[in-house]
Amino acid sequence: MTEVAVRREADIALICLNNPPVNAASFALRKGLSDAVGELGADSTVKAIALYAAGRTFVSGADIKEFGKPLQYPILPEVCSTLEKCPKPIVCVLHGNALGGGLEIALACHARVGITGVKLGLPEVNLGLLPGAGGTQRLPRLVDGHTALTMITTGKPVSAEAALDAGLLDDVREGAPEEIALACARDVAAGTLATKVTAEQANRLTQETIGQFRTKARSEVAERAIKAAEAAGLPLEEGLKIERALFKEAMASDVHKGMKHAFFAERAVAKIPEADAQPRELKSAGVIGGGTMGSGIATAMLLAKMPVVLIEMQEERVEFAKQTIAKNLDGAVKRGKLSEAGRDGLLAMVTCTTDMQALAGVDIVVEAVFESMAVKLDVFGELDKICKPGAILATNTSYLNVDEIAQATGRPEDVIGLHFFSPAHVMRLLEVVVGKDTAPEIVATSFRLAKRLRKIAVRSEVCDGFIGNRILAHYRKSANYMQLDGAPFEQIDSALEKFGFAMGPFAVGDLAGLDIGWATRKRQAEFRPPEERYVEVGDRVCEQGWFGRKTGMGFYVYDGKDRTVNPAVHEFAENEREAKGIAAQEFDDQEIVDRYMAAMVVESARVVEEKIALRPIDVDAVFLFGYGFPRHWGGPLQYADMTGLDVLVERIENYSKEDPFYWQVPGLLRELAETGKTFNDLNKGA
Repeated sequence: MTEVAVRREADIALICLNNPPVNAASFALRKGLSDAVGELGADSTVKAIALYAAGRTFVSGADIKEFGKPLQYPILPEVCSTLEKCPKPIVCVLHGNALGGGLEIALACHARVGITGVKLGLPEVNLGLLPGAGGTQRLPRLVDGHTALTMITTGKPVSAEAALDAGLLDDVREGAPEEIALACARDVAAGTLATKVTAEQANRLTQETIGQFRTKARSEVAERAIKAAEAAGLPLEEGLKIERALFKEAMASDVHKGMKHAFFAERAVAKIPEADAQPRELKSAGVIGGGTMGSGIATAMLLAKMPVVLIEMQEERVEFAKQTIAKNLDGAVKRGKLSEAGRDGLLAMVTCTTDMQALAGVDIVVEAVFESMAVKLDVFGELDKICKPGAILATNTSYLNVDEIAQATGRPEDVIGLHFFSPAHVMRLLEVVVGKDTAPEIVATSFRLAKRLRKIAVRSEVCDGFIGNRILAHYRKSANYMQLDGAPFEQIDSALEKFGFAMGPFAVGDLAGLDIGWATRKRQAEFRPPEERYVEVGDRVCEQGWFGRKTGMGFYVYDGKDRTVNPAVHEFAENEREAKGIAAQEFDDQEIVDRYMAAMVVESARVVEEKIALRPIDVDAVFLFGYGFPRHWGGPLQYADMTGLDVLVERIENYSKEDPFYWQVPGLLRELAETGKTFNDLNKGA
């Protein structure tokens, strides 16, 4: 395959980029483009050149196959310089997506024409980087400073219409890329489509705008990108040198390592043992339970254009489920994700009823009832009688044993865990819990369903809490222990939010509902080892009927959007310290983070060691996409690698002097530390 092809029409030349599926800026594409521009620029018979791409999109960024490998020349900054300095005018025609290096190629051309629907953006910040091929230098010469810095520091793409209004595009047209490219080149040759050299345009980014963005910058990534854009006030060649130096600095940063790991995690989790199994066809779905979770699952199915039958046990709850689904879809309309007509069409695809027999013809049923084994066993016994042969029977349980649930049916091979995260129509993670009898095609079907639902599926074996909630249950105890030992719960939340979590553990508990964890603790009480420390503060809170946001009070007191500390929680902690003879101690924020993260790493390592998760990167994906883990740290086990496994072993051994039962170094963690290996080494080839 030729990544770059040249076609001539009289005094017009067309350069076509063709590197499917997304026309990534690979070495072959870069070299082919550079050679073609050099050859055409020297051809006296050529009056104008049009650059476009074949397939579904223009260049959508770098070639991920080249990540981490030695540079191959020409590199993209050199290609962009060749484009800009070409003596023949070049018009760039953009369709699909023009992202990252793709937009930087366009910025170096002499005119830009978009095809309706194209999106343009510089998403490098999402990998902890900044545009490194002139994006921070050329964009402020074409658009106003606010638009330029918004695109550079947020990574959010803009529409064709917005790009035209800002001056990033010179025109927007309808048609096929090749057809538009030929017409545009002819217009350039005829002088009816104006061209200009970007380097010769005045920088429109003012110090006032730079100051405004600096004030709002919350990360080193944004600060570095702003610093690069500031250099657009210099002659282009000087600015490009500064941009390149800052790009290299970003490439070497821990933030980039973490965010690159997160980027690859989304792709790595699709590699499962059952990948070659033949998925079953899913044309319709059933959901049992119309609460927040069940209605969210039904909404997700509807948004994927699947007809849904939703079952509620009580007639009055049927109406609640309908209203909840309608409200969810109204939210999609408000966000511009769905038209009003589209919403009405989806609502017509859902049937809410109390009649379980309505599930007889569906291809998959997801149970989302109360987290009680007895209730779930009853439900699956009924499903076994009602559902057609070959229907997938899925449970949305957060903790319970999928194998035990499967035994309530005569077809355990068709039973699987599909653990959605609330709100189910928004959250991206789906834990696929594979039972000992689950058929490979059921696993493959579940992963294909996740893709259809635009979710990231992660495979888990069966254990209490699976991957995410099992690890959560462990490290959440560390926060409780620090609270009992003297750290105010709001300080713990604050320290972890500064580390990068969107919310601290106590605020998260309030949001999720404290009664859920309380029920789990009561269920597990009889199995709790006598050596284990147990903090009763959370139980005292729940005993008051304070379950968090939904009751207006939990660890915090809620008044609309305002939140204040619940002083009674401090009293509960002080009373428990006094009863147990514990002297309060002070914790600084770093100590809080170190303990919390060490606890998370400990249980994450055990989950990998016990083969509950396929690889360390699967654990990272669960926390990145389901638990709000800071993306720039890449996940708990990437954090461990970046911190140093030997450092973590030493910390855990020091903590074990206080509590030898809770703080134990997992065998896998110790082995990796002693052999100089990392968790990421276990991902390679897996």
